[in-house]
Amino acid sequence: MTQNPTRIALVMNEVRTKIAARSYLPGSRLPSVRAQARALGVSVSTVVEGYERLVAENAILSRPGAGFFVSGPVAPLDLAQIGPRLDRDIDPLWMSRQSLETDESILKPGCGWLPPSWMFEQGIRRAMWALARGSTTGLTDYATPPGHAGLRQLLARRMRLAGVEADTSRVLLTESGTQAVDLICRFLLEPGDTVLVDDPCYFNFHALLKAHRVNVVGIPYTANGPDLQAFELALLQHAPRLYLTNSGIHNPTGATLSPVTAHRLLRMAETANLTIVEDDIFADFEVSPAPRLAAFDGLSRVILIGSFSKTVSASIRCGFIAARADWVESLTDLKIATSFGGGRLASELLLLTLTDSGYRRHRESVRQRLAQAMAQTVERLQPLGIVPWLMPQAGMFLWCQLPAGADATTVSRRCLQEGVVLAPGNTFSQRQAAGDFMRFNVSQCTDKRIFEVLAKALR
Repeated sequence: MTQNPTRIALVMNEVRTKIAARSYLPGSRLPSVRAQARALGVSVSTVVEGYERLVAENAILSRPGAGFFVSGPVAPLDLAQIGPRLDRDIDPLWMSRQSLETDESILKPGCGWLPPSWMFEQGIRRAMWALARGSTTGLTDYATPPGHAGLRQLLARRMRLAGVEADTSRVLLTESGTQAVDLICRFLLEPGDTVLVDDPCYFNFHALLKAHRVNVVGIPYTANGPDLQAFELALLQHAPRLYLTNSGIHNPTGATLSPVTAHRLLRMAETANLTIVEDDIFADFEVSPAPRLAAFDGLSRVILIGSFSKTVSASIRCGFIAARADWVESLTDLKIATSFGGGRLASELLLLTLTDSGYRRHRESVRQRLAQAMAQTVERLQPLGIVPWLMPQAGMFLWCQLPAGADATTVSRRCLQEGVVLAPGNTFSQRQAAGDFMRFNVSQCTDKRIFEVLAKALR
């Protein structure tokens, strides 16, 4: 009987994908032909043919009487093969590449940072000049393992003003906010553990968690914080180890956590022995500070992270972790093991910039510009039938619903052909429940061509 090539390819792709994702490790036994046939809804003979072709490719081995086994060394980690296959237009890694690799002629309302002209350029130049004239040590040596003492002291003071009780023993500098999350995942998680994220959430959280090969569960996000009923159900069903969130200005929705939601969330976390990672990267954009889980919790089961890539410079790679002192000790060892010495030059530069007399005025100016850009962007989107999910109190993001029947991925693909990079909603959604939503960075929406291209793509 002639075999169906499409079904044989289905079997082979299933095995190749799981080998690439390291679900099937070298020497491990593949599901029996009958079990694989049931799982894929194909005949036993189709699975046999698929397995035999993989044997011919030396991807697997046949051991008579024992079954089929994965051969060869461990496959290189392929993040694109982990988790459900997505259209590349909404793949988090692809979205990041689109924003980072394009030249200055490309318009980027979908990116996650301010335009260069909005950054604290003069303060950075003054700091660079001061460093160039100062001690050679700051220009050439490694930093101490926990990071620059002066910057850690400054960060501890800033946190105390926000109600987070921390001293320098509880602060660790990292190379970025992303490295902070990576270190915490290495410290607390094993492959197969479950992590809760907001749905929608910052899309690079999805990509980073893929690299740690954990199970990710999305919790619907509301105007006041995570949906607590869904959160409680996820705690019961999945026994997660970690919850990763923003509390200040939520990315991508612009929502802020309410005190009532924060208290109920922390009670649930304590009962479930859940650790929370609170990303505070947008703190300097706030006009009225939102509640911080870390402040209510006292850095007991909440870990606070952040960086200044959004408000000072994305070129100065420096972030931080604030946590229990014993955890900071262990995280410091892990930092040495994975990156040895920290970036002393970056931390020296950041400290001088943050303590520059002009930084406060710069921060206030950016807040005002963002508020103006927010109102202008809403006004320009309205004739296109694009409506904000809510009006954020501050920040750079608008989370918007497209007109009825419009698909964000399709619209983004059309706009990309016209030189406009957008951020379709499902890039941010673990449940793929935001197909008609889009995130707009209002600071990158000042060019009227964006809205002309959008209008054309929506027709």
